[in-house]
Amino acid sequence: MSDLDRTDRAILAEIQRDGRISNARLAERVGLSETPCARRLKRLEADGYIEGYRAVLSRTALGLGVVAFCLVRFSLHDRSLANRFERDVQGLPRIVACHNVSGTADYLLQIVSRDLDDYGVFMRDVVRALPGVTSVESILSLNEVKRYVGLPLP
Repeated sequence: MSDLDRTDRAILAEIQRDGRISNARLAERVGLSETPCARRLKRLEADGYIEGYRAVLSRTALGLGVVAFCLVRFSLHDRSLANRFERDVQGLPRIVACHNVSGTADYLLQIVSRDLDDYGVFMRDVVRALPGVTSVESILSLNEVKRYVGLPLP
């Protein structure tokens, strides 16, 4: 991050707010002409500061009314078992995030479902059947207070 100047940071901030911003509008917002702005954006992409672009979808419009966090515990800590678990989780679209964590759990999953019944079936038939899982604890989100809007840029 130390090789980023103020203009690079401004570009990153703007595209986090609007990934579909035109180069002309981006250049205007960061105080550059279009060619140098496009060049900087390509460099930021090539240097790995920008991993990709995506749309933010509405859970409500898609009928996904439940967001749950699930603490997953293993009784046996075996690398091959953990690898299988992680590989299987990658193939489950309802699990929108998975973190290997420290503390009393081994993994923290973020899961979306249509409703509580749908979530219960998914937990019983899918999550509890994943390799290595010996216990799970669900934490239901009652209200999303702050949504992920991007990474902080100093």
